[in-house]
Amino acid sequence: MADDQHEEVSKKVSAEEEIRRGITVMRRVVQGRSRGIILDVYWNNQGQLIEPNGHTLTSFIGALVRNEIPITCDDWRNKELNESKEKIWSEIKRCFNIEEERRGFCMKLAGKLLRGFQTFLSSKFLKDADGNFVDAELPKKYESLISAEEWEAFKSKRQDPVFQRISATNRERASSPAYPYRKGRVGYGRLEQSMLQKEESSETSLPEHVLWKEARVGKSGVPQEEVLHVYQKCEELSQSLSPDDTKGILSRALDVPEYSGRVRGKGFGVTPTSLSIKKGKAPSNRELHARLEAMQAELDALRREREASASTVYRDASDKNSINCTFQPNIPEGISHCQLYLSSPYYRMVGKGKVHNVSGVLLHTRELPAGCLKV
Repeated sequence: MADDQHEEVSKKVSAEEEIRRGITVMRRVVQGRSRGIILDVYWNNQGQLIEPNGHTLTSFIGALVRNEIPITCDDWRNKELNESKEKIWSEIKRCFNIEEERRGFCMKLAGKLLRGFQTFLSSKFLKDADGNFVDAELPKKYESLISAEEWEAFKSKRQDPVFQRISATNRERASSPAYPYRKGRVGYGRLEQSMLQKEESSETSLPEHVLWKEARVGKSGVPQEEVLHVYQKCEELSQSLSPDDTKGILSRALDVPEYSGRVRGKGFGVTPTSLSIKKGKAPSNRELHARLEAMQAELDALRREREASASTVYRDASDKNSINCTFQPNIPEGISHCQLYLSSPYYRMVGKGKVHNVSGVLLHTRELPAGCLKV
């Protein structure tokens, strides 16, 4: 009897705590917007969301998804969601300084957060400690977001045999990972940012296996021996494999297949295509410095060449009056002195009354040296 009373009191306290905490609505962002404060967001060269305000935007998108998208949504690509997606994007732009080209990333993140919310509801309220289904009522905490009809439909879908098989397969694949991720909600993008800042590195990204190892270091700061073994194998492979190899170094070291549309060890938002594009568009500081040095050397060479050419022109022009045009060799009959002069290597006729000297300077015939026949 006492145990039953204690259990009833515990449930009541738990429910009160749940109601008191409330749901995340990101009031700080909305109130800041009303005061004209628009938050800036930043991205790394691989298109991932980073700090400052990276986690704030993520939480804000999660709150919008819970308000605008029903939990019964099975297909994020459903065209019936276009209106809700447009509203989500409009709200994001009202509160954050974000480019239109980032919409695709934000919508993919929204879909991921929706699936995470659905999984949370199912595991938190519809399953017991042994993973068995529980016919639970709609949590009071989410009554403002989820209608009674939506909750019943959600429970029915979670009990569907097809969904149960898919869920069991995914659960088995994700259970007891050999190399568990230990950085919580940080994500690879922000983890890479903190590592580069800590090392004060001029690089803009890190190799996949370096990030992978760091993501599996716990609070002790010491990676497990199995993780170090994979990392060392990656280091050996990096010395022998071509950078253009289709299968990544980390996947080879782990001896696992590649998944389409993702880069192992880089996290959400990075794909093989986007990674190659970003590398082409955003070279490292070292590469930019080398390019600047090469361009400066080329500019200096062109400047020296121009100065030398100008000096030659000046010297040839200053010596033109010293040319002896009075030499009278035996000239074949029918060739005038003027024709012979203009066919010489010193001057070339380019128009009536005009000639070029050997340096390309345009002269009038009246400027020809003394003693030369003028036309």
